[in-house]
Amino acid sequence: MKIKEFIFAFIFFNVICLHTSYSQRYNAVDNIVLKYPNFDSTKELAKRIEKDFKSDYDKARAIYSWIAFNIEYDFNAYLNPSKTQGFSYRTEDEKQRKIQEFNTQILQKAFKSEKAVCEGFTLLFQHLSSLVGIKSEVVKGDSKTRLIDIGRKNTSSNHAWNIALIDKKWRLIDVTWGQGYYDNNKGKMVKDFDPLYFDTEPDYFFAKHFPDSGTFLGKKLNKNEFLNGPLIYNKAISGDYKIITPESGILEANKGDKITFVIKNISKSDPFYYVNKKNQPVRIVNSKEKRGGLEFQVVFDNTIGDYLTFYLDTYSIVSFKVISK
Repeated sequence: MKIKEFIFAFIFFNVICLHTSYSQRYNAVDNIVLKYPNFDSTKELAKRIEKDFKSDYDKARAIYSWIAFNIEYDFNAYLNPSKTQGFSYRTEDEKQRKIQEFNTQILQKAFKSEKAVCEGFTLLFQHLSSLVGIKSEVVKGDSKTRLIDIGRKNTSSNHAWNIALIDKKWRLIDVTWGQGYYDNNKGKMVKDFDPLYFDTEPDYFFAKHFPDSGTFLGKKLNKNEFLNGPLIYNKAISGDYKIITPESGILEANKGDKITFVIKNISKSDPFYYVNKKNQPVRIVNSKEKRGGLEFQVVFDNTIGDYLTFYLDTYSIVSFKVISK
């Protein structure tokens, strides 16, 4: 994210957050899908995908990119959600049938109106996957996207994503985050295709997502690490700029204290800096390359604000919450 955008833009799709924008990157599958005509039905779209692509991985990527290219996040619907529809049932089979009917209405509405919130995105991805023979599930959970999310007391169910079984491996997919973001300055959604959230590496994915079940593939996830870890941005994922030290996103320090940071894959020659509370860039100095990354220290003084965000060139990498002892 550029510095000006960092200061003013705080909303990303279905929750208020920060967005890291960078050049669009389309692969061969995306370029084919970009040329698709309009389709009258999801079955017609699925048949075209099966015709154009042979591997399950490419088919799943085609579904991801088609949805991201064609379905817009409905921010008005997010702000003004419809009332929850209740229904009665006598048996478990009847209950599941009615849930399926309701979900079908949601995904078909997303397909025809080309607008949806995360529920519509995930159900449409699951539906199209099933039509091309790929098993997919919808996962509901929490998303970590805002500075104030660092150190939250608990999780909430505010988002949804998919997992898909491709080549005998469950892949993490968030097509809602792949379609674009909300620009607070312009007051509207911006279409900005992002491939990062197709088959995202689990460590990065779960730094920003936490399922309601608290587990992934039967393995328990650490809720405290999710809540108290630093806030990472898209550029950190795309560049594999993993935060080695500190592990916590909450920095407790006295005036004059030095805190050591180590970030993977950043070198001394990179334009790397943080922004002080006056929104002025402060270049990182006296750093050294160590453990496959950059090791450096920041002295906590009166110029440090409530949050400390590091940038590489014009893009935000990671944010920490600062607490004075």
